[in-house]
Amino acid sequence: MTRYSFLGPSGTFTEAALLQLPGAEEAERVPASSVLSALTMVEEGSVDGAMVPIENSVEGGVTATLDAVSVAHNLHIVGESLVPITFVVASREPMPLSAISSLATHSHAWAQVRRWAEVTVPHAEYIPASSTAAGAQGLLAENPVADAAISSPLVAEQLGLHVIASGIEDVSGAVTRFVLVTKPGPTPEMTEADKTTVMVPLPEDRPGALMEILEHFSTRGVNICRIESRPTGNGMGDYFFSMDLEGHIKESRVADALTGIHRVSPKIRFLGSYPRADRKPQQVTQDVSDAAFSAARAWIESLRR
Repeated sequence: MTRYSFLGPSGTFTEAALLQLPGAEEAERVPASSVLSALTMVEEGSVDGAMVPIENSVEGGVTATLDAVSVAHNLHIVGESLVPITFVVASREPMPLSAISSLATHSHAWAQVRRWAEVTVPHAEYIPASSTAAGAQGLLAENPVADAAISSPLVAEQLGLHVIASGIEDVSGAVTRFVLVTKPGPTPEMTEADKTTVMVPLPEDRPGALMEILEHFSTRGVNICRIESRPTGNGMGDYFFSMDLEGHIKESRVADALTGIHRVSPKIRFLGSYPRADRKPQQVTQDVSDAAFSAARAWIESLRR
């Protein structure tokens, strides 16, 4: 039986993302206490893959996942899921919002309801939790760490908690992106609606260094749909860039761009090509199509002969 780890406990948005995968309902789902532990299970071989959050439409990249996938682990992304996010305030016993002095939830959830909290419960203390579901489950402990929790409606319902307020997110329509991570293996086939994720260390901290990297993509018609800088931990000014590209490694334009970057940043890491969750097809102009690259290579070969 296929086994997947996910950021637990049961009922998290991450499990909802995992359940979007074909066959995940029948697979064994193993909750993990953190992104790092979920990915470690994959690397150790105790599970076949891990579903972890990587990006939110409001808060941006999930740094724990970006750092772990890019640097700490030798893993590849093979798929992604998108989950609409909405939050409720739940408590063990019925209580008015004015009586809440502390709220438990995950840091990314707190960032998405901060304005609501400042206006509605300005004196409530934020209590960090490993996940929104863990914060809600903590209300059922013998000595709860908080008066209430911010979680998904599903978790509150599953745990039998009382919903005090709903739809509290600061930005309606927020979406979190999750990725399925496995050990390196065969790359999923092209679908013409794909993404490629790479980690590119900045080879030298100087003016124009990043521009030199980006030009490899622009001249080959490769769109960068996400780019974030993260410190390597080796000292001030030492950064790597986590990037999502539109396209697949088997496309000539993508492969050619990454080949060019490898010359100036040889520690570049390919982290996977996989189908987009939104199935949005990429727009490829004729001059950067596979046919154009093939014709150019054939022309060069003819000159060499």
